[in-house]
Amino acid sequence: MTILPPEPGEPRRPHGPRDPGDAWVEAPTGERYWGRFGAAGLLALDAERGVLLQHRVGWSHFGGTWALPGGARHQGEDAATGAIREAQEEAGVPDGAVRSRFESVFDAGVWTYTTLVADVVEPFTPVISDPESLELAWVPIDEVESMPLHPGFAASWPLLRGLLSRHPAIVVDMANVVGSVPDGWWRDRAGAASRLLARVSERAARGVPADALSMDGDLWFPSWTAVVEGQARAVSSEVAHVEVVAAPGEGDDTIVSVAADLRGRGRDVVVVTSDRGLAQRVAEVGALVHGARWLRDLLDAD
Repeated sequence: MTILPPEPGEPRRPHGPRDPGDAWVEAPTGERYWGRFGAAGLLALDAERGVLLQHRVGWSHFGGTWALPGGARHQGEDAATGAIREAQEEAGVPDGAVRSRFESVFDAGVWTYTTLVADVVEPFTPVISDPESLELAWVPIDEVESMPLHPGFAASWPLLRGLLSRHPAIVVDMANVVGSVPDGWWRDRAGAASRLLARVSERAARGVPADALSMDGDLWFPSWTAVVEGQARAVSSEVAHVEVVAAPGEGDDTIVSVAADLRGRGRDVVVVTSDRGLAQRVAEVGALVHGARWLRDLLDAD
């Protein structure tokens, strides 16, 4: 590949210094892609209003078409951070207004574009905050494909749309997973549970590879629920990215109840347990089951 700087006078954001990522990547076959370190965009999905789209200004790449707020990733920046930063710069998306659900990656070999799909949790009005947009609009899902779309977005939309109804959720049988490794957990059950929760929180922030969930896409950010029982109920309930539920009695009963509630809300539920009896009960409410080793391997993975 060849890295090409912007042409002198090429209209790009005029404010502030350029980032090293602001350059063209040229493939050996001649195609050019914007973003030395790849690019990323945000597909913000509002349950009432639809998808936030940007009408691209004429001088931009495929100007006049509709696409997602997005652009070149900065050096050392992960895709989700880049997508949200670009959406803030181009559409005024407020901090905390969206919650990540999954990422889908287009890989051209020499360059990648990552679409971050995120649910709007705090409704907002988009604001044109840089010169790259003619307008911004919430577009109902059923109307997206009728618009003149950027070719890249048009190609990815069928897959993205098909995944918008998927909401994975992971429920962890903490007692079973903690007890799956003989590391002295029985001497301090609450401490062992806290250590496991810290690792689950880190994994939740990083996301779960799609193949681990047998789902399409590349990286998912499921909701996580950890059910604790007995002495482990002393753990803190304030764990980032994880809802901690203290079972009032048998943990199994609470896990079945949580799984059934999530299934009733249309979630794709995975229960993590190696308890055969519990596995059968949660399967009866429509949940998939993975053993404790599945979670341990996921926590150990890069």
